[in-house]
This record gives sequence, C-alpha cells and structure tokens, in this order.
Amino acid sequence: MGLFSRLFGAKSAPEPKEVTPVEYKGYLIYQEAMAEGGQFRIAGRITKTIDNEVKTHRFIRSDVVPSQADADDLMLRKAQMFIDQMGDNIFS
Repeated sequence: MGLFSRLFGAKSAPEPKEVTPVEYKGYLIYQEAMAEGGQFRIAGRITKTIDNEVKTHRFIRSDVVPSQADADDLMLRKAQMFIDQMGDNIFS
C-alpha cells in the first residue's frame, strides 16, 4: 500500500501537536487552530473533570484569521466568554 500512496500522492495525516492548556475557572482550554487555505480556523477544546470524569466540548468556529496566534487568541477569548455564559451546561 505504501507504493500506491506514493504513486498517487496520498499524504499521511499530520502529527497532532502538543497543546498546553490554559486554565480558566476550573476549566482547561486547549487552543487548536486549524490550518485552512493559508489561514487558520478558530478551534479547540474545553475540558473539565466532573465527578471523576473528564468532560470535553469541541469548539470549532466559522471564523478564519491570517495567523495561528490570532486564531489561538480569539479561541481563548471566545471560550472564556462561553464558559462565563454557560458554565457546566457546556457539557449537556
């Protein structure tokens, strides 16, 4: 199968990068901007341990910006606002 992949240009999935979460009011925010057409889509995860279980909310926005740093900054601010508005209902 490796031969056919090389012949027909199939690319392997990119290695997931290690993301250091930002702690906010007991939640962990993972800024995981997605490269898309030379820009970056605002994306990430919000997690919290509730009753010894890690709950996760995946966060993908339609917004795209020119740099990964801008996407990560906007992700953090939007996630913080979402946490302030929804609290633990994020995971419902």
